[in-house]
Amino acid sequence: MRIGVPREIKVHEYRVGMVPAGVRELTAAGHEVLVETGAGNGIGVDDAQYQAAGAKTAASAAEVFQGADMIVKVKEPQARECAMLRKDQVLFTYLHLAADPEQAQGLIKSGATAIAYETVTGRNGSLPLLTPMSEVAGRMSIQVGAASLQKANGGFGILLGGVPGVPPAKVVILGGGVAGTHAAEMAVGMRADVTVVDRSVERLRELSYLFGASLRTAYSTAQTIERLVQDADLVVGTVLVVGAAAPKLVTRAMIKTMKAGTVLVDVSIDQGGCFETSHATTHADPTFVVDGVIHYCVANMPGAVPRTSTLALTNATLPYVRALADLGWQEALRRDAGLAAGLNVHAGSITHEVVARDLKLPFRKA
Repeated sequence: MRIGVPREIKVHEYRVGMVPAGVRELTAAGHEVLVETGAGNGIGVDDAQYQAAGAKTAASAAEVFQGADMIVKVKEPQARECAMLRKDQVLFTYLHLAADPEQAQGLIKSGATAIAYETVTGRNGSLPLLTPMSEVAGRMSIQVGAASLQKANGGFGILLGGVPGVPPAKVVILGGGVAGTHAAEMAVGMRADVTVVDRSVERLRELSYLFGASLRTAYSTAQTIERLVQDADLVVGTVLVVGAAAPKLVTRAMIKTMKAGTVLVDVSIDQGGCFETSHATTHADPTFVVDGVIHYCVANMPGAVPRTSTLALTNATLPYVRALADLGWQEALRRDAGLAAGLNVHAGSITHEVVARDLKLPFRKA
């Protein structure tokens, strides 16, 4: 198979879909890899390193798309990339279609087969290709939240961990999954006053056991969230429903009750966000203010630390890329039900039931 790796073109996206180590594995197995010139610059990898691993380089994205049987990316295809896809081609990347009807229509029109990292499942029900970026985004959420709390950045002017004689900031984390757990780990490490909210009592028990007295837990109800966010300094939203748009847990009415200079970090923004007032931002202009409350809603948070993120992501994606290349997408999906769960679009139809429901489009089983 011929695998294409284009340069990412989303605003301030520096990650790349494959590193030279992956190229070496694929070429050693008899496959061809075509990498767009400059695709690895954002992580400090030049064309010569890809070529040394066995890749061929292409002068343009058009050349990559035209020559490849499968496109491996990081972020969802932008409009001009969708226009280059064709019906006999496989796209393997993050899609987050439930919150992006325009992209969905572009993929439907292309006729391509699109497999989404975020809905591939593991045998234990985990999300192995979403997990590494959730880990990065969870840790980053505390980092960017702490910076946004600084007065010069519009925040309340409070140090996350406080100092002796001065109380720390109150951090509320909505969701106790992968991103929420990593956010909690960072916030607890910085000595903040941390509460994690989740609707799974079993998960709350696990977090309580893991963190002990350094972390509070709370069962998720509208009343609990309303009470906690009124007194919070930093609220991190990490809720996830696989394939679906994120539920709006913090309403505009709740935000009106929060003190000016409070910070909201919406890790769920790729799936539409879990704050009613959220809309996607970029690393070029990451925050906006509603009712005095700062919103950080960057839709590709891990792109700010591209080397760490790319290495973590490609460690997880390479076995799947190898399976798709070795077996072809149909046989690879037949053998692996978890990989089959990643199929979102095929032959002009939405093939993931939850995605189709949220987009209000017909669902067709592939």
